[in-house]
Amino acid sequence: MAVREQALKQQFTFSLLPSKVFAFTQDRHTTEFFMKWSMLGRISAQTFKFDQLFHPYRRHDFVSDFFRDPNVISNLKVIGPLGLWEPFEKDIASLNVEIIPCTKVSMDIFDPLYNSGILHPNGHIVKCFHEHYTNFDELKKMLLIEDSENYGIISLENRVEFLFRLFKHICLGGELCQHEDVISPYIETTRLIYKDLISVRKDPDTKEITVVSTVLKVTACDHFGLCYPSRSGEEQNFAYLIVDPLKRHVHVLYHSFGVGLFNT
Repeated sequence: MAVREQALKQQFTFSLLPSKVFAFTQDRHTTEFFMKWSMLGRISAQTFKFDQLFHPYRRHDFVSDFFRDPNVISNLKVIGPLGLWEPFEKDIASLNVEIIPCTKVSMDIFDPLYNSGILHPNGHIVKCFHEHYTNFDELKKMLLIEDSENYGIISLENRVEFLFRLFKHICLGGELCQHEDVISPYIETTRLIYKDLISVRKDPDTKEITVVSTVLKVTACDHFGLCYPSRSGEEQNFAYLIVDPLKRHVHVLYHSFGVGLFNT
């Protein structure tokens, strides 16, 4: 009991790891896709190191300490009102921290897309009509419309997984997103980002590979209302803290919905 009470009093402290480079931010094809999807210049990944043992039950303490830490305040990047990157310097009044299931170690979750009428045999996405959306297709229909015939091909259990959420974010893109005609860029970009962010380990006896990362979806409010990841509650404004408890690293995946850069 005394050990637990002592642990609860511990404060997490953080330091930026500026040398951490993510493969997906350096990949030329991914950069071109981000530009096409109106996400270039509005999506970022940063890594901070922390100094205490992390347990999921302490997620609120962890995130609260994260946003109060001077190194985070001065280095955490956000898109400001003028569309420019700036440090996040807000006084947080409240936080919402949600654990996102993250158990997948393969892309098998997307196999149902290939035999459900969403894709042609060659991987092209089937187009369809929608009264409110232009350039609509069966993939977006499956992602967005709960009463559509294909919504259930991905189980509710899999829809809440971080891997699927990441895929959905990539497919929906930014404000001036030019959507793909084929599925492969969405799948490959999702795979690359997921592999960059998630840590796994292999059991030496069973050889089973399991995820060790904990994924936290975070929103924060100041005294004026929602302030992180953005003032807007748009679904494509998102921030995930991906915690590696073994390395004591936390990756911050951030995106602010808007008009992306038109060149690299």
